[in-house]
Amino acid sequence: MHITPETVSDERAWVRDRAPVVVPLVNETRERLGRLFETDVDPVTPAAYRREVDAVFADGEVAVNVAACVALLRDLDVADDYPGFVVDEVLGRELAATVAGGRPLSLLAQATFHFVDVRVGEDATADGAGTAGADDLDAALAAGFQTRLPGWDWRERESPFAVDPGGDADGSGDA
Repeated sequence: MHITPETVSDERAWVRDRAPVVVPLVNETRERLGRLFETDVDPVTPAAYRREVDAVFADGEVAVNVAACVALLRDLDVADDYPGFVVDEVLGRELAATVAGGRPLSLLAQATFHFVDVRVGEDATADGAGTAGADDLDAALAAGFQTRLPGWDWRERESPFAVDPGGDADGSGDA
C-alpha cells in the first residue's frame, strides 16, 4: 500500500459519501446508548457528519492514519473470514479511536466500536464489498463519529473535575 496526498483525498471523499450508511448507524447507536444510560442524545444529520469528516481530514497527521485504516479495511478479506477476525477488529478499533480524537474519547470510541459492530452485518455495507473488513469499517466510522460529534449532555457542560489553573491544591492561592 502506498499512501499519497491523493490517496488521502480519495479516502476522504469515500468516507463523506458513506453518510447514507454511517449516519443511520450513528443515530441507532446513540438511541440505543441513550436508552441504556437513561439520557437523550441528539441525532446526527448527514451535513453534520460530512462537516466532521472534513474536520478529521483537515488535520494531516490524523488524515493519513484514517485514510490508511479505511483503505486497509475496504480491501481486507480473509479466506473463511474467521482467521482474520482479530486483524479487522484491531483496525476497526483503531480507526474509531483515531476519528474520535485523544483520550478519553478514543477509549470510548473503541468500546463503542464493539457495541456497534455486533449490530452491523455485511448487508449494511452500501457497496456490497462483502470483505471481512467491510462491516468493521462501517462500525468504526459510526463509533468514531458518534463519539466525536456533539449531542451528549455530559460533553456539553463544564466538567466538575476541572481545576482552576490559578489556584493550588489547598485552595489558599499560595504557590
